Amino acid sequence: MEQIRAIDPKDEPVISPLNAAIQPGIVLGLVSTAISFMAYFIDFSLLASSWFGFASFGIMLGIIIYFGIEYRKEVGGFLNFGKAFKFSFVALLISGLISTIGSLLLFNVIDPSLSTALADVLLENTLAIMDKFGAGSALSADQIDEMRTGFYENYTVLGIFKSYGFYIIPAALISLIAGGIIKKKDKSLEN
Repeated sequence: MEQIRAIDPKDEPVISPLNAAIQPGIVLGLVSTAISFMAYFIDFSLLASSWFGFASFGIMLGIIIYFGIEYRKEVGGFLNFGKAFKFSFVALLISGLISTIGSLLLFNVIDPSLSTALADVLLENTLAIMDKFGAGSALSADQIDEMRTGFYENYTVLGIFKSYGFYIIPAALISLIAGGIIKKKDKSLEN
């Protein structure tokens, strides 16, 4: 006869923040890529607008906080800041990798001419902002061409991978914000 043993809650395996972040990272990456593709199909210039960037940031932050709170519930309702930060950061890195793959497909397979079109839109937006501050007319044609080339290079394969490298800093900052919101102390342990 098999012996029945009581399960001690301390014996239950606790999911590490790194393992818990994989699925949310994949979901976040797919959502981010889908948003970018929808913007492209609606009007490609949305990809160059600042409000679209802020809206995407808000959506990413909301999704990562949602999944972080779900993870906190899964591990007993309490989570320290370090684990909340790790969870958020790993999920965002995975998401960024998936978004990078989506960008490579969009700019190099689906519409290779998109990089030039977006570079032109970004240049127009930048020059309009500079004109508002009275600095637009101070640029020479060579400087404007150099800016256009710089914008274009952001959408090349190398530029997209560089962007992922630079993405690590904002991902860490978003993770700090999300970690601060997700964390929850067990006040009963403070006595």
